[in-house]
Amino acid sequence: MITRINQEVTSGLEKSDQLFDQRFQQQLGELSNLYQQVYACHPAGQQGFEQLLQIIRTAYQQRPAIMKQRDLDKQQVGKDPWFLSNEITGMSLYVDRFCGNLQGLKSKLDYFEKLGVNFLHLMPVFESPAGESDGGYAVSDFRKVDQRFGSLADLKELQADMQQRKMYLMLDIVLNHTSHRHEWAKKAKRGEQQYQDYYYFFPDRSEPDEYDRHMPEIFPEAAPGNFTWIPECGKWVMSVFHQYQWDLNYRNPRVLLEMVDHILYYANLGVDILRIDAPAFIWKEKGTSCQNLPMAHTLLQLIKQAVQMAAPGMALLGEAIVSPEEIMKYFGTGDRKAKECDFAYNATHMALQWDALATGDTRVMLAAQHVLLQKPYGTSWITYTRCHDDIGMGYDDYMIGKAGYNPYEHRKFLRSIIQEIIPDQLREEHYFL
Repeated sequence: MITRINQEVTSGLEKSDQLFDQRFQQQLGELSNLYQQVYACHPAGQQGFEQLLQIIRTAYQQRPAIMKQRDLDKQQVGKDPWFLSNEITGMSLYVDRFCGNLQGLKSKLDYFEKLGVNFLHLMPVFESPAGESDGGYAVSDFRKVDQRFGSLADLKELQADMQQRKMYLMLDIVLNHTSHRHEWAKKAKRGEQQYQDYYYFFPDRSEPDEYDRHMPEIFPEAAPGNFTWIPECGKWVMSVFHQYQWDLNYRNPRVLLEMVDHILYYANLGVDILRIDAPAFIWKEKGTSCQNLPMAHTLLQLIKQAVQMAAPGMALLGEAIVSPEEIMKYFGTGDRKAKECDFAYNATHMALQWDALATGDTRVMLAAQHVLLQKPYGTSWITYTRCHDDIGMGYDDYMIGKAGYNPYEHRKFLRSIIQEIIPDQLREEHYFL
């Protein structure tokens, strides 16, 4: 019996290796084309591409056998992508608030199964500084579990138990920025040019002022401005979200290589869906809002291609909370349709659920469906009721008008409902409506 199992595992690995070689050769041209769109003119561009290929090969070689087999299972011929199943029901949670730590979460898996929950999104668990964490989205170490949740070994044990139960795991990767306490940022503060080039550093206000003419402020009251003065090195750094979150500079191919390496590391931890935080912000250009730019989509497509080659069983979620038309672009457009993010949050439908609850009327919700139905085949919405972010009325006025309402009065009514049922403190913390 043991001999037969070993033979099956060996056979599966041989098939997986053959499929990897095929994928690598078949998709090499697409990967190169996407990479060249971004880095063709960079002096380190060619060297960077060779390093990218090595990162992909190494990640596959280091991928555990059980995950290679799971890749095969998820890619059964003749079947739709695994993530299109309508039998996936998920829950998003803060580990510490739900059950203390990762070991405690492992003990709750029976409970989730009784609920019918087979998909868990764990809010950020990697190291971030206390008091400057932005809920875990200011990461100081992409490969170290924050001690308040436990250890990396605890995370691996949880994943293995979930996998045995045929449950799916989603974790976050923050592509846009790092904590100012990340090792790269510490070296940048010390004046190391190599690491200052990982971020947007400027010796004076001339270029930051050019950017600021067109860039909105994300948190104008809590974190005004898009740049922070760093006295240790006497320079300004771009910090779009908070002063302790420094924006990564993807014009530098080394940044892409570092982050792809982290992404594939997460894949090899057994992550089924990787939630890419704030992808709309990852490319910056003067004279623009620095959001939803075409090159950001090219970078996401490049990342997707690398994942598809090394770890085809892992799907990508683009956390783009933007207008319905802009959200659709994160699935890919043109000849790259369905080749960017596999998932997007159906933020429009989330807001429409609250609209329908407040009004007792589904007409506004129905008026938005023609946009949401444009999602390309082979991709999927994550349709959700609530998450850690705000509830914004992210749908267009014409949808309200089609339902027979005055848009201004309708939104005013919805705000009045929130003011009645949500405490002031909670409303301020989560930017409701």
